[in-house]
Amino acid sequence: MNLVKEQFVHQSVEQSTMEVQSGGMPLTLVRVFWRTLLVCLAVGGIVLAYVIYPAPPARSRFMGFDGFITLPKGGVLNVLDYLTVDDRALLVAGESTGSVFKIAMDAGPNGTGETAMELRGAPSVHGIAFAREPDIAFVTRSGANTVDVIDLKRSQIVASIPVADDPDAILYDKVSNLIYVANGDAKLATLIDPDHRTTVAAISLGAKPEYAAIDSLSGLLYQSLKDTNSVAAVDLVKRAVVAEWSLASCEGPTGMAIDSEHHRLFVGCSGNSTLAVFDMDQHKVITSLKIGGGPDSVAFDPSLHRIYSAGRAGKLTVVQQDVADSYRVLDQIRTHYGAHTLAVDPVSHRVYVGYASLFVRPRVAVFSPLRDGGS
Repeated sequence: MNLVKEQFVHQSVEQSTMEVQSGGMPLTLVRVFWRTLLVCLAVGGIVLAYVIYPAPPARSRFMGFDGFITLPKGGVLNVLDYLTVDDRALLVAGESTGSVFKIAMDAGPNGTGETAMELRGAPSVHGIAFAREPDIAFVTRSGANTVDVIDLKRSQIVASIPVADDPDAILYDKVSNLIYVANGDAKLATLIDPDHRTTVAAISLGAKPEYAAIDSLSGLLYQSLKDTNSVAAVDLVKRAVVAEWSLASCEGPTGMAIDSEHHRLFVGCSGNSTLAVFDMDQHKVITSLKIGGGPDSVAFDPSLHRIYSAGRAGKLTVVQQDVADSYRVLDQIRTHYGAHTLAVDPVSHRVYVGYASLFVRPRVAVFSPLRDGGS
C-alpha cells in the first residue's frame, strides 16, 4: 500500500510540474498550438508574397508575354480600373490613387511602352473615353460624382461635369456625338455633349448598370444590368431604352463586347464565372462557357475572332470563336490576384491587363497572340 501510495504521489507531482510549465495546458496541446501557428504564419507569408510581388504570368501556347509597363507608385495599395486604347495612347485609370496614366504605345520594345503622363486627382477613377477632339479624354470619378475633362497634351483637368451618383463605365458614340456614362447606384445613364461639356439628358435604366458596348451596325448601345441579370438596348438618338432582355443563366453581368458582324454580344457573368454568348437577333443566350473567377472585363478582337476576359481571381481567359455559334476556351492564363481589367489594341492585337499591387509599383501586363498554339 505504501509503495502504491508513493507511486501515486510521484505521478501527481510530475503531472503538476508539467501543468505549471505549460501554463495549465497539456504539453501536447502546446506543441500543436505552436506548430499550427508556425504553419499559419508560413502560409500567410506565402500569400502575402504572392499579393505583393506580381510575378510574370504563366506560360501559354496561345499568348506570348511581352513584359510589364511599370507605372509610378501612388500609395501602399494600388488598384487599377478600366484601360482604354486607341491609335493615340493607352490610358489607365488608377482607381485607388485617382491618377490617370497615359502610355505612349510605341515607346518601348514589343509595344510595352513607357508612362508619358501621370495626372493625379480625386480618388475612385474608373472609366476613360476619347471623343473626337484631339488630346481630350473624359474620366469618371465616383468619389466626387463628376466626369473630368482632361487635356492630355497639357496634363491638366480643364473641366469637371457634375453627374448622378456612382459614375463608372464611360464611352463615346460617334453617330450621336455623345458621351455615355453608366451611373451604378443611381440606376441611370448620363448623356454629355462633349463639345459644350455639359449634361444633356439622363436615361432611367431601372437597375444597376455595369459596362456598355455599342453595335456599329444598328447604332444601339447595349447595357448590362447587374442586379436583374439582363441587358438593355439604348437608342442614343432617341435618348431612351427601347428594349430589355433576360440573360438567363448569366448571374451578375459585368463586362461586355460586341461582334457586330455576327450579331453576337459577349457578356462576363461575375456571379457564376461564365461567358454568355447572346444572339442579338433572337435576343437570347445561345451558349455559356466557364471562365476565370470574378470576370469583370471582356474584349473582342474581330480580326482574330478571339474573346478575352479578365477577372479578380487572376485569370486571363482566351476564347476562340470558330463560327457565330461555336466557341472554345483556348487557355486560362494565371496572371495576378485582382488583375480584372483589360483592353485590346485592334491594330497590333496586343492585350493589356491591369495589375493591382501592394507596396510595389502597379503595372500593366502586355500579351501578344500566338495564332497556332505557339507560333
